Parts: sequence; C-alpha cells; structure tokens
Amino acid sequence: MKKVKIGFIGTGVMGKSMAVNLMQAGYELFVYTRTAVKAQPLIELGAKWQDSPKTLAAEVDVVISMVGYPADVEAIYLGGNGILAAIKAGACVIDMTTSSPQLAIKIAEKAASKGIKALDAPVSGGDIGAKEARLAIMVGGQRDAYEAMLPIFEAMGKTISYFGKAGAGQCAKMSNQIAIASNMMGVCEALVYAEKCGLDPKTVLKTIETGAAGSWSLSNLGPRMLKGDYDPGFFIKHFIKDMKIAIESAEAMNLNLPGLKLAKSLYEELASSGKENLGTQALLQWYSQK
Repeated sequence: MKKVKIGFIGTGVMGKSMAVNLMQAGYELFVYTRTAVKAQPLIELGAKWQDSPKTLAAEVDVVISMVGYPADVEAIYLGGNGILAAIKAGACVIDMTTSSPQLAIKIAEKAASKGIKALDAPVSGGDIGAKEARLAIMVGGQRDAYEAMLPIFEAMGKTISYFGKAGAGQCAKMSNQIAIASNMMGVCEALVYAEKCGLDPKTVLKTIETGAAGSWSLSNLGPRMLKGDYDPGFFIKHFIKDMKIAIESAEAMNLNLPGLKLAKSLYEELASSGKENLGTQALLQWYSQK
C-alpha cells in the first residue's frame, strides 16, 4: 500500500503535538509554518520543511491545517500561493482550525471544482488532549472522505464524530465553545465564592468535581487556576475569535445566546488589559480584580 504523505500547516500549542502523533503513527510528514523556527523540533524528528503552503501541497496526499484565524485559513487555502493552487486531484484537505462554517463551505466548493476532497474537522481537548492523542474531533464534509481519513484522525484523537455536509464540523465546534464559555464563568465563580466563604478551594474543587458540577474545565483548568498557572492550553485571543464566530452564526439564525455574550465581554476586558495571550483559565483574574 502506498505510504500516505501528510502536509501539516501550523505547529502552535496544539498543532505541534498533533503533528508529532502523526509521525509516531508512521506517517511521512511535511511541515510549513510562517515562523520556521517553530517547526524545528518536528524537523529534528524527521519532518520535511517546505517554504510555502503551495510547495507543501504539491508534495503530499493530505494537507492538515491548524492555524489561528479564519483569515489565515482563507489565505492558505484560497490565496494565489495557497494549497488549492497546487494540490493534486484526488488529494484531501482537512482544516482543523476552529473557523467559520461559511468559510468551510467555500473551501469545500472550491476544492470540489478541482477534484479534491475537503473536510472541516475542528478539535477540542486543549494542549493536554493534543499531547495525549485524545482530542475530540468534529468532522464535516463528504462521508467517503471522512471514512478514508479516519485512520489519520485516530492518530490524533479519541472521540471522532461525523456531523454531515461541509461546515457541519465547525457548527459542532461552536456548540462546544458555547458550552465552555458559560462553564468557565461557573468554574471561576464557584472557586472565588468558596474562597470568600473561608473554605479551602482545593478541597472544594476535589469534592464538587465528583458530583453534578463536574466538567472538563473544572477538573483540568480549575487546578491551574488555583496554582496561578495561566500558561495557554488555549489562548484567550483565540477563544474570543471562536465566540465571535458562534455569536454571528447564532444571530444569523435569530438565536439569542446571553451566556455566550457575557463570557465574551469578560474575556474582551482581559484582552484589552494585555492578557490576550494567556490561557482561558485566566478568566479567574477578572473575578480576582473586582
């Protein structure tokens, strides 16, 4: 069987670990990042550096992107020096960035016109899930492409779900972000309340995470909050981007999401004070400064 060549674009907090897991699964990896030094650890492991999305796409069977913003996604796929300008017919492109459902549809339509399969497959699980290859992966696009790419997804994630046509994966990820947004406020409020009551927040955390209040954010980010560890598993600036996309999508359906809007406003206050590059658990600082 032909060995599948994968091109990976974006080796940030999560992308780097995802790329490592693909290499450990035996895939030949080609990489591109705007800042070459960020790819150096992967190059040392055997990945092959390419100097643009276009040159990378010409070398591989599958391209995976994990970048920052919808504008970045649009540039690397649809720009003149982008992926779809060079990748061969029959190949598959997979955008794993949390991005706009409408953009996912636009990319899929352009790809189809060139005989290329396209999937939108955003992920959840943060830096820990990426390192341990247990991400939740939400996929939209052609089912046959999803089924063909399943072994690749399984190298990076544990819960892989197919949701339907192009853009559906992004819609599922918006549901994920909506749930996280209000939950993060709840986690912070529970911890600051416990402390104000004179309780040991660590003991409260260990107790309530085993009951109905339990959540991933409570168990994984709560301890970081209590330690004052605000290093990013997921950047505040990227979460704000996600919440904006979700609000715009909801408004297009005449759906009001007040919890999401409030969470966005709190995070925007933190970002405006220079904290946009901290992890989302730094929301605790908004409560602590009040």
